Amino acid sequence: MELYYSFSILIVLASFFAYLNLRFLRFPPAIGIMAIAMISSILLVSFGKIFPEFLMDFSQLLIGVDFTEVLMGAMLNFLLFAGAIHINIADLREQKLPVMLFSSVSVIISTFIVGMVLYWALPLIGMELPLIYCLLFGALISPTDPVAVLSILKNAKVPKSLETKVAGESLFNDGVAVVVFAVILKLTSGHSADINLGNVSWLLIKEAGGGFLLGTILGFTASNSIKNVNDYIVSVLITLSVVMGGYLIAHAMHISGPLTMVTAGLIIGNYGKRTAMSDETKDYLNKFWELIDEIMNAVLFLFIGFELLLIPNILEYWKGGLIAIIVVLFARFLSIWVPTLFIRFKQKFSKGTIKILVWGGLRGGVSIALALSAQDNEYRPLLIAITYFVVVFSILVQGLTVGKVADKALASEKA
Repeated sequence: MELYYSFSILIVLASFFAYLNLRFLRFPPAIGIMAIAMISSILLVSFGKIFPEFLMDFSQLLIGVDFTEVLMGAMLNFLLFAGAIHINIADLREQKLPVMLFSSVSVIISTFIVGMVLYWALPLIGMELPLIYCLLFGALISPTDPVAVLSILKNAKVPKSLETKVAGESLFNDGVAVVVFAVILKLTSGHSADINLGNVSWLLIKEAGGGFLLGTILGFTASNSIKNVNDYIVSVLITLSVVMGGYLIAHAMHISGPLTMVTAGLIIGNYGKRTAMSDETKDYLNKFWELIDEIMNAVLFLFIGFELLLIPNILEYWKGGLIAIIVVLFARFLSIWVPTLFIRFKQKFSKGTIKILVWGGLRGGVSIALALSAQDNEYRPLLIAITYFVVVFSILVQGLTVGKVADKALASEKA
């Protein structure tokens, strides 16, 4: 019952904050909810000095929810499937080369640039973080967050081809990022005996290839099942079973759950809608997953806002956070620019396009969840704090301005 109570409180708060945002702030829903949650966190800390028991009770509520497990093990699967089911696979196919490079090569480039530059820069402000932990931070902060990206892109007026590049990259880069993070995390724990090129390559093939294969099987099986019944209620239940049962299978087989969900969502959202569904079923399915997407996003960004309460003395790390923001943006630029040198012979990437891709690469809950999964030692507070600074800057500043940046970049190219 404790889980039910906790989830009930979060839903009530999410709906209340969504109302306040729509009534007064009028930010994009996810950003508005997170901003109000952060303001509430600051007020709670101030209020907690007068009534410490109240602050402690609310903090215990957040501590009782394993953010890493809730996001990576449950919410992310629903959000990825809900995002993928609305993506046109024909548009994605047109952008397949940049999406493939940005979701793999760019993640690796960014990981090492962030790690090396941060290792050099932090001592300048009197902070120390071993190189392996700087690389760990690079691995967890380099992938763009599909939840944040898809949520913000709904409200940003960017060209369809650019939207497909950014959304496609964010959907597929988790497989590479999680493998890189897992390898470096093992090195921080001293378990390096079984880490070599062969094992890492096999882990990547197993995670990514297994996720694609399982997602393909689930997607086509679900589509054919929907075709046989042609009932919108059963169709919705089938898609729910794909997400929930598919994750259990992926988890048991130690393959990528996120890639399984993305692949299954793409197949059901394209092949399934085209061949297996009536207009009524399509309409109900679209509305159901849009609603799930909005609810999950609201709760997730509420979590991110309230995570501020769980980072003690966060203001002590503001200099490190500022450096991390600059380093991550610099690494994002290089990780986008370098691959475009190799695909320019097929498709030209202008300065404006690169600028939009850099500024539109948002970080979100996935980075925080990975940071929280790091082992508990003297470096963990700094790692979590600078991750939080980057994520908050990414969502509040980049998320609110990506549309304006896109408009200016595209207007300057036309002039």
